[in-house]
Amino acid sequence: MSSLLHLAAALDLPGAADGGAYVELARLAERGGLDFVTLDDSSGRSGPDALGVLCRVAPATRRIGLVGTVPAAHTEPFRLQAAVAALDRVSRGRAGWRLDVSAAEGEARLSGRRRAGRTGSLRPETDEAAEAAAGLWDGREDDAGILAGATGPFLDGDRPHRADSAGGAFPVRGPSAVPRPPQCHPVRVVDATDGPARTVAARYADVALVRAAAPAEAAGARDRLREEARAFGRHPDALRVLVSLLVDLGDGEYAAEPGHGGGPRPTVRGPLYRGGPVDLAELVAGWHADGVTDGFHLVPVEPRRDLERLVNGTVALLQHRGRFRTFYPGSTLREHLGLARPAGPHTVRGATAVAGGTP
Repeated sequence: MSSLLHLAAALDLPGAADGGAYVELARLAERGGLDFVTLDDSSGRSGPDALGVLCRVAPATRRIGLVGTVPAAHTEPFRLQAAVAALDRVSRGRAGWRLDVSAAEGEARLSGRRRAGRTGSLRPETDEAAEAAAGLWDGREDDAGILAGATGPFLDGDRPHRADSAGGAFPVRGPSAVPRPPQCHPVRVVDATDGPARTVAARYADVALVRAAAPAEAAGARDRLREEARAFGRHPDALRVLVSLLVDLGDGEYAAEPGHGGGPRPTVRGPLYRGGPVDLAELVAGWHADGVTDGFHLVPVEPRRDLERLVNGTVALLQHRGRFRTFYPGSTLREHLGLARPAGPHTVRGATAVAGGTP
């Protein structure tokens, strides 16, 4: 388990279309030192998609990670990887993408895809999109880019490497047309609550979100994810598992709702904590100290009110008690999460050739 407590929060603002409101909330979360904020995507929301909104937020923030939801099973890999890479560049290495393993028929039709089936039927397509995006990013060496020529900019012809795939839903041909992202692979986040999504998370995610209303439930979900990750040949410690909770902090400092001992309770929207910032700090510190989770992804019921109480109350108390950091350990989201920056396969081979003299 990661010895450090990781905290994240959702920025979702129903009905908000301009970037200003999101900038305000992101700055507030950054003031509290949160690892990252998430923004869901919705075909029913006017204005830019989640990644587009976060590209506006990035220049107005300095350290906090920015994670936008991407309907991976409905998005063409060239477009997907270019959009995520753009956010990583404009934020200087703070981007993440939340792979939405969704069977929303409306999204499938809007994206020009076939009629969607059950959630489970889209898991292979999400796998394929994740593999294709990683292959395209790995197809560019770290120092390759767009060069200036007499007739205009052109791609560094010696550095791209083809990432061809004849996969079923997403055939990919040719190298990426954009430079490699600063983090090489922007952080992948998956809501791992149900079975198909849990498998995607175990195989690809850097951060898995689980919905749990009790410590034993959270511990069981984390153990299953780590075992599945090991079965895929991954080191379990490369996966951060965060409990995702709805939080309603509108009832004072200590007002945990009577009848459930201050802990979360199940609702149709997921586990809900209703109470005060102090009691929430006790819950966060206790679950983490007991080893059932690497941290929390908190979803405010009323975004402005609850995020302010979260940062000024819960987080401030955790910091005062030495349970949460008071400054960012680095400049990238991978550094915040204690995750290594993956080396590109072509870069590694090139370094070996220089050191050992082999082709």
